[in-house]
Amino acid sequence: MKKPDWVIAKEQAKRVAANETIWLFGLHAVRDALENPKREKLRLVVTRNALERLGDAVPASGMEPEISDPRKFAAPLDPQSVHQGAALEVKPLDWGSLQDVALREGPMPPRIVLLDRVTDPHNVGAILRSAEVFGARAVVAMQRHAAPETGALAKTASGALERQPYLRVRNLADAITELQQMGYLVLGLDGEAEMTIEAAVEGKRDRAVALVMGAEGPGLRDKTRETCDALVRIDAAAAFGSLNVSNAAAVALYAARG
Repeated sequence: MKKPDWVIAKEQAKRVAANETIWLFGLHAVRDALENPKREKLRLVVTRNALERLGDAVPASGMEPEISDPRKFAAPLDPQSVHQGAALEVKPLDWGSLQDVALREGPMPPRIVLLDRVTDPHNVGAILRSAEVFGARAVVAMQRHAAPETGALAKTASGALERQPYLRVRNLADAITELQQMGYLVLGLDGEAEMTIEAAVEGKRDRAVALVMGAEGPGLRDKTRETCDALVRIDAAAAFGSLNVSNAAAVALYAARG
């Protein structure tokens, strides 16, 4: 019996994902990946200067470095990449399911950030840094129309990608509904909303809270807005326009802290 086309497509996608690798670059991103026992590491390309600067991280990782001429750097990176003489080929991290991350034990009431079509890797990297600083359980984005796990994202995240779960889901509205069923209060950020974040979490700071951020410009899509429990805004002193999405995520996490 012939398999349905959707089954064949799903199996092909799994095979592609299994073979996918990422080139991380920059001293900070490479060092943190080398020191992460959960990261599957495949190939390390460094200049002699970078090898010295990475110090004990290389021998401790068990990797055999490939020494490369800085003028003809051997790693297959974009010529514009500021690699600082260090590049590491790795497999993407597997953080488990949304439920695994959302329900795990932690010292503070859970906080999660969901991204609705935020595609700039620099913004997502900065959001991962803020999520780590404020103790968020995860940053969740869509499989499509979102920033993939790349070297540029890792470099901007400044090591947070190795420690802060970055999950990808097929359907954001379904992920929101799943979180609501787990007891999360899901708040969508909207500059025109009447209620502030502080007002929405007043008396509920011990609850699990998820914050949904939209792309700069279009903001949240209609389906996302409809699925959230409430729309909220960041309380601003005056009408100076909107914050960059990564700055807004940091402020929102602070405002919603438990």
